[in-house]
Amino acid sequence: MKALARQLAHPRGLGGRFVATMLNRANRTAVTRAVAALEPTPGDTLADLGFGGGVGLDLLLDAVGPSGHVVGVDVSKTVIDRAARTHRREVANERLSLHLASMTQLPLEDEALDGALSVNTIYFIEELDRALAELGRVTKPAGRIVIGLGDPDAMAREPVTRHGFQLRPVAEVLTLAGDVGLTFDQHLRVGGGEGAMHLLVLRS
Repeated sequence: MKALARQLAHPRGLGGRFVATMLNRANRTAVTRAVAALEPTPGDTLADLGFGGGVGLDLLLDAVGPSGHVVGVDVSKTVIDRAARTHRREVANERLSLHLASMTQLPLEDEALDGALSVNTIYFIEELDRALAELGRVTKPAGRIVIGLGDPDAMAREPVTRHGFQLRPVAEVLTLAGDVGLTFDQHLRVGGGEGAMHLLVLRS
């Protein structure tokens, strides 16, 4: 469980490539809903932060069309290299840019994005307030930001989350977002039952 937790936080090597494939399957529904919650339009510049397996990059590229631009940011060189191979044409055509960086220090200009999403990443960010402030900085005024997180109570029952996961209540995440100037817009659920995933839609 400890090794799996390390790979989920920071995919590396062969194991990291396997985890990236697993993440695509596990996260597809939530990421699809997160992309829809951004309400993308052709020509937008949108970002997936902590994109993991890269399913969000595919969905965002489709959503913004040939005139749009997608930004992918991740702390893992393994998944950056994987995405660069998978999306060689989009990178060459400058429809997609990939950055090896943390969400707490985004390599983007102020107000560079029309919107951004990040799904199943905040458990691994110690300075979540700083990451949320960065999201606000790089997103245009009134731009949408979608944060996806598993239900903390349900996740606390999973053995893997005992190894380095920070499981914050939804109310705490919203408080931190408000403290850095983000405005709460909508709270969506993905899945059924008490363990359904949370999508928090914020505005910069």
